[in-house]
This record gives sequence, structure tokens and C-alpha cells, in this order.
Amino acid sequence: YNMRNLKIMRVPLIKWFLPVILTMVCIAPAFNQTATEVIKKADDKMKGSSSYAQMKMKINRKDWSREIVMKAWSRGEDESIILITSPKRDQGTAFLKIGREMWNWQPTIERVIKMPPSMMMQSWMGSDFTNDDLVKQSSIVTDYTHKFVGEETIEGRACYIIELKPKPNAPVVWGKLKVWISKKDYLQLKGEFYDEDNYKVSTMYGLKVKEMGKRLIPSLMKIVPEDEPHNSTEIEYLSLEFDKTFVKNFFTVQNMKKLK
Repeated sequence: YNMRNLKIMRVPLIKWFLPVILTMVCIAPAFNQTATEVIKKADDKMKGSSSYAQMKMKINRKDWSREIVMKAWSRGEDESIILITSPKRDQGTAFLKIGREMWNWQPTIERVIKMPPSMMMQSWMGSDFTNDDLVKQSSIVTDYTHKFVGEETIEGRACYIIELKPKPNAPVVWGKLKVWISKKDYLQLKGEFYDEDNYKVSTMYGLKVKEMGKRLIPSLMKIVPEDEPHNSTEIEYLSLEFDKTFVKNFFTVQNMKKLK
């Protein structure tokens, strides 16, 4: 070919590749984020600067089931309270978290118990959730490293799969986590929990995605233990409000005992 032919061929090639190049340029920023940034966006979406929620927990076993109704308040990463309102025998029981410390108020014996870190892996109220799951003593943002390990579609939503491993000396109870977070809305749709020996302990699912507190979130969380797949525990949001304002001494042991 002479130079004139090369110029003629270059025109349609440019016409063909230019839209592709422009599309790649436009798409690139959406994926230009680290695994840590994705984790933080998903975590912030469920928390906000503060929140108030009413929830129902259902514990499912082969021969029986049990329901617990509760209220939960949180402010930032370090302050939260969970109050049991039903059934009657547990009414008034409360859990307070401040920083890395956790307390349990038991109104039937009028006693506050400070819970040691060794109790974080124990069952919360007889459910398949641990104390750490509910009170979030550890932070998935600051206590773990994050790495993209794959992609998968869940219920029609394209998701990142991110592996979380604990940082040295981090006060965590899990040896590893894997989470599935939707690319579009940063929804936490699935999570796998592993012990220190890399054995999968349980799987949690984020279900019933809908708008609550003016945010699109999974309104139902279901956890299934690996060793007993016929068991499960579900926590469903009945109501949810973000960016609530609390009085100065709201998150205290004294106030925890007064809440209704």
C-alpha cells in the first residue's frame, strides 16, 4: 500500500475505535476506587452519622422459633445501644457499646455486667449472631485490610467480592471475612465469616432491598451457620431513621438503664 491508501484506511479505524475509547474514559472513574473505599461507602450507607431503628429478630430452629423486638441507637463508630422491648421476660435488657467497651444491663437482677472481649464470639440472645455482630465492637473499615477477589451477580445486581483480613493486633473475632457489595448502590448483599483456621462459620444475606430512612438498603439480614444449615436468624428493620440528634449523655450506663 502507498501512503494514500494508509490514510484512507486510518479514517474508518479511527471512527471505529474513537467511541470505544471515549466509552472507556467515561466508565473508568466508576471503577477507580479501592476495595477500602467500597467497604467504607457500604458501611456508611448502613450507619450514617447517627441512627435510630426498630427491629424484629426471629430465631429459627428445627422444632421451634422465637421472636425478639428491639430498638437500637447509634452515633458514629463508637457509640451504640440496643434495648429489648419484647418478649416480656427480656423487656428492658440493654447493651451499650462505647469505643471498645461493652456493657449489659439486666433489669431482672438490676445489675450491669461489663462484657470482656472473650465474650464477643458468644451467641447474642440465643441467636446465630454473635455479640460482635450486633454491637459491632470491631470495625470492618478500620480493623481489616481489603482486597478485591472477584465479581458475582446476586439477585440481578452486579457485585464486588471483597476479602477482609484483620490488621495486626486489631481487636477482631474473625480470621477472615468475604463480602459481596453491589457496584451501583453499595448494598451489602452477602457476607461469609471465617475463623482463625480459615473455616467458614456462617453466611449472612442482605434481603428485601427497599428504601428506608430515605436510603436504599437490605431491610432484612439473615444469617445461617455452616454446621447447622437448618438453623437461621433473621433481623428485619421495622423502621429506620438516619442523622438523629442525641443529648450529650445519651450513650451512658446510667441512661441505658432508663430507656423504654
